[in-house]
Amino acid sequence: MPRLFTGLEIPPDVGFALSLKRGGLTGARWIDPENYHITLRFIGDVDGHVADDVADSLDRLSNSLRFPIRLTHLGSFGGDKPRALYAGVEPSEALNRLQAAHERILQKAGLAPEGRRFVPHVSLARLRGTSAGELARFIAEAARFEPLSFVPARFVLFSSRDSVGGGPYLVEQSYPLAA
Repeated sequence: MPRLFTGLEIPPDVGFALSLKRGGLTGARWIDPENYHITLRFIGDVDGHVADDVADSLDRLSNSLRFPIRLTHLGSFGGDKPRALYAGVEPSEALNRLQAAHERILQKAGLAPEGRRFVPHVSLARLRGTSAGELARFIAEAARFEPLSFVPARFVLFSSRDSVGGGPYLVEQSYPLAA
């Protein structure tokens, strides 16, 4: 049973720049740069028939218009018990529209609605046992975050093995975005 999600890949040069933030944070399990991505819609564990339906349904979103993505800051999930460090995405109406289209298409394909609010980001590390103060110091000392921009040429259907997260992720199918 594959575990699926849709997302945008991070170009190698942007991934390299993000990877320079790695290190020096207790309890961090750093994600390999080749596994950096922006999740559009988590699908979860599905059987082969549902996976085929999902792939076919997403084909309707091929050739959506390209748009720029800008990573602008470091942030975290988990509040007083941080569980992830990420690079945050600047608000983008085009990105929100693409994500909403994924949500609509996948609900029409029979999937339950996504229960979480869409917060576009690139996960850099999974955290365990990292204090909120320690994380705040790390972010403050990580130096100024120079914005990183790119224009994705496609979105993809990823699969992952059942794990704690962080990859490896495989591209099952890709869908071009129109210039």
